[in-house]
Amino acid sequence: QVQLVESGGGLVQAGGSLRLSCAASGLTFSTYSMGWFRQAPGKERDVVAGISRSGRVPYYTDSVKGRFTISRDNAKSTVYLQMNSLKPEDTAVYYCAARPTILAGLEVEDYDSWGQGTQVTVSS
Repeated sequence: QVQLVESGGGLVQAGGSLRLSCAASGLTFSTYSMGWFRQAPGKERDVVAGISRSGRVPYYTDSVKGRFTISRDNAKSTVYLQMNSLKPEDTAVYYCAARPTILAGLEVEDYDSWGQGTQVTVSS
């Protein structure tokens, strides 16, 4: 049973930073591409970032480029999302997701497994 557990969310002021972690179990982590998605109240769940199996091919949605960095540590079966220069519009529940492909997908339906989410709230 694949399990993904996010952590690191919380309340931060605009301009601050958070690092989210997603610990995976029940899978051979290095064979899965990973994604981070977020969902604000009343909004669709949208991709934030993705990363290939090896970590060599990252993807970022335009609104977070230059501010967020996705990375992975296959030895620890963990994917990270470093979030800097946070804005109130970044407020959302953040989810990690996994799929057994080389490249990360950009859509919710591309992924097989999901974590429970972690709340990120950015105050102005």
